[in-house]
Amino acid sequence: MNTFLATACAVLSWTFGEWIFKGKPSMLGAASGCVAGLVAITPAAGNVGIPGAFAIGTAAGLVCLWGVNGLKKMIGTDDALDVFGVHALGGILGALLTGVFNSPNLGGPGFVTDWVTAATGYSSIAEQFIVQAKAVGVTVVWTAVSAFIAYKVADLLVGLRVSEDEEREGLDIASHGESAYHY
Repeated sequence: MNTFLATACAVLSWTFGEWIFKGKPSMLGAASGCVAGLVAITPAAGNVGIPGAFAIGTAAGLVCLWGVNGLKKMIGTDDALDVFGVHALGGILGALLTGVFNSPNLGGPGFVTDWVTAATGYSSIAEQFIVQAKAVGVTVVWTAVSAFIAYKVADLLVGLRVSEDEEREGLDIASHGESAYHY
């Protein structure tokens, strides 16, 4: 139920956000909102209640819409498929909000297991949010370091960019020797 509700709320919030900021909603926006809701509820699905799913989905639609339209322009990234804006921001938001909506006061189960010390129980929203924030931080650092190493290896072996002439000519012809579109 949480997965369905968060996804539906993300579709609606993305669509309404697009309607407000761009003048009309789009099917691509609705599909992106759907993915954003699924990504955001994934860490939380078994750890929040129905109210948490509504809140996480609604927030994911709006935050990821901003990530795709605002943040991407602010930092000047070339993210044609909006992977960072939807998956990275949606995942981070979902992981952080799991710490908030796990609370029994907000409809969550409130049952937390510390896999390191084998302790169980629930203390507070703030404490669980800090645990979630630490996990997000470790994930971001691990991903950045791993990606940096992978990009360096790929750059040394085959390169990350094509030449400016090949880019201008088109990669279909330069890399594959054929044209994908005949016009």
